Amino acid sequence: MTVPEPVDTPLAPEILAHYVVKTPRATEMIEWYRTVLGAKVIHEDKQIAFLTWDDESHRLALVKIPGLVRYLFPLARLRRKILGVDHLAFTYSSLERLLLNHERLASLGIEPVWSINHGPTTSLYYEDPDGIRLEFQVENFPTPEETAAFFDSEEFADNPIGVMIDPGYLLERLRRGDAPSELVHRQAGVRPGTTARANTRAITFRTL
Repeated sequence: MTVPEPVDTPLAPEILAHYVVKTPRATEMIEWYRTVLGAKVIHEDKQIAFLTWDDESHRLALVKIPGLVRYLFPLARLRRKILGVDHLAFTYSSLERLLLNHERLASLGIEPVWSINHGPTTSLYYEDPDGIRLEFQVENFPTPEETAAFFDSEEFADNPIGVMIDPGYLLERLRRGDAPSELVHRQAGVRPGTTARANTRAITFRTL
């Protein structure tokens, strides 16, 4: 039997197991996550609900708090932009899956609050009923080395946030036969006749 030796370097966890949210809108939150992620309720009682959307026992726990809280703290969504966790990011295995999910959600009236090609990723941001922001992303480079090189590039230094995109236009291009490798460039999602721009407000919030 090998005796484990002490280590002097960080040991990162292998997976993100779950996150926990305190909410006065448990019913709305459950329905939203069912619609967006296909979540299933594993257990629910008067105090808490556990949800999962894959083989993990639970990915999200909703701690139920009195509905009065929503009226006492009406500016929670604004505080998110200044303090605490900004968002959670989920990676899709392909641009096609990301865009097809966008199309499905849009047909149900759920639109991204921010659609952007950061450079390293193409990202669509959604907000749940409590204003918690989820980033659905796809990696734009096939290897970590290429991603690292982009972070070290002059293009990234000039614009570290990225370019606003139209995901509907990207899906149109994909369906007409454009290669996915052509659609991950920063300008690829800018619909003709519109102006490519960075979201300066997002830059401001993220540099506070």
